[in-house]
Amino acid sequence: MFQPVSLFIGLRYSRAAKGNAFISFISFFSIAGIAIGLMALFTVSSVMNGFEHSLKTNMLGLIPHVEVQAENHTNATMHNLKTDLEKSPFVEHVSLYRHGEAILQTNKDLHGVLLQGLYDDNGSLYKITDKVVQGNWHTVLNKRYHIAISRYLSRKLEVGVGDKLRVIMPNASTYTPLGRMPSQRLFKVAAIYETGSEIDMGLAFTSGASLLRVLKLDKNSAPNLSVSLYEPFALEQFISHSQPLLKPHNYTDWRSSQGTLFAAVAMEKRIMSMLLGLIVLVAVFNIVSALTMMVSEKQGEVAILQTLGLTPAQVQKVFMVQGLYNGVIGTVIGALLGVLFSLYINELLALLGLNLLAGAELPVKFDLFSLIMIAVASIAMSFLATLYPARKAARVNPAEVLRYE
Repeated sequence: MFQPVSLFIGLRYSRAAKGNAFISFISFFSIAGIAIGLMALFTVSSVMNGFEHSLKTNMLGLIPHVEVQAENHTNATMHNLKTDLEKSPFVEHVSLYRHGEAILQTNKDLHGVLLQGLYDDNGSLYKITDKVVQGNWHTVLNKRYHIAISRYLSRKLEVGVGDKLRVIMPNASTYTPLGRMPSQRLFKVAAIYETGSEIDMGLAFTSGASLLRVLKLDKNSAPNLSVSLYEPFALEQFISHSQPLLKPHNYTDWRSSQGTLFAAVAMEKRIMSMLLGLIVLVAVFNIVSALTMMVSEKQGEVAILQTLGLTPAQVQKVFMVQGLYNGVIGTVIGALLGVLFSLYINELLALLGLNLLAGAELPVKFDLFSLIMIAVASIAMSFLATLYPARKAARVNPAEVLRYE
C-alpha cells in the first residue's frame, strides 16, 4: 500500500522497539498520561452531566419553569394568555396553577412547605406521576382536601396514605371569638412521592379548588399560570421570544429558587474539567521532551535522509507524525477506557466496597458533542507539541552532522 515517505518513516520511528530506553520510557509515559487524563475527563464529564440531568429531571420537573402572576387580571385574560403561550415552540405545556406557603401539622411534628394547587392532571408538566411510590395521584386532583407529600415528609410527620394531617395557611386567616386565626383544614394523604432531591423537604401538592378554599379566596379569582419548557435551560430564549405576551404580567422563573444550585453545579463541572485537563497538558509536554531528545539522537539519520533527497519540510513532517502518533494512541485508549469506566462505574465502586451515596447509584449521561470536543482538543494539543521539535529537526545541517562520520 502506497504511503507518503514522511508518514512511512514517522510510523517506523514510532513503532521501533529498539533505541534509547529513556526516550522510550518518556514516550510511553506521554501515551499513558494522555490516556489516564482523558479517561478521567470522560468519566467526570459523564458523571457530572448525569448529576445535572438528574437534578433537572427531579427538581425542575416539579416546579414551574416560569410562573405568570394573575394579579389584577381576570380569568378570561389568563386563559387567553395560556392559549397564546402554548403556541410557543419552547413550551411543552401551560397549566393553571396556584400556590401558598403552608404548615403541615400532625400529633408528632410540623413542617413548613410550599403547597401547590394544580388544576389539571397533565403528567407532562410536573412528571410527578412517575415518582409516586404509594397511593393514587388522581385522587389528589379529583377529590377535595386530599394531598400528596414526599416520603421524607411522610416519615418526619409519621403519616401514611389514608392518614389525616392539618394544613395551616399563615397568609390566610379567619376571624374567630378568640381573634384572628390562620386558615386551616384537615387533609387526607392520598399519595406519597419521592424524587431523591431537596425538593422532597419542602413541596406538597393538592388540587387548585382545595387550595383556593383554604386560602379563603373568591371562587372567581384568576389562577396563575405555570409554564413548562421542553428544555429548562432554554429559558432566556423563551423569555425573549414571548416578551410581548409576558410584558403586561409579573412573572418569575426557576432561577429565582434553584438557579444558585445549578450555577454551582456548572461551575464545579468547569473547574473539575480544567483541573483534569492539566493532566493531559502535562502528558503533552512529555511529547515535546521525547521528540526533542529523539531529534538530538537521530541527527545522523536525519542528515542521511536529507542527502537522499528528503526536503526540510518532509523531515519536519516525519517528527510531527511520530509525536502525533503518541497523541492519537493515547487519546483513543483514554476515550475507550473513559467510556467503559463510565458505563461500569457503579459496578466498580460496589466491587471496591465504596458506597458514596448511601446505596444510590452515580448517574451517568454521555454528551457525545462534549466527549468529541475533549478528544479533538487532546489531539490538537499533541499536534502543537510536535511543532518545535519538528522544526528543530528540519534545521539540521547535513554537512555539519556528517563532517566527521
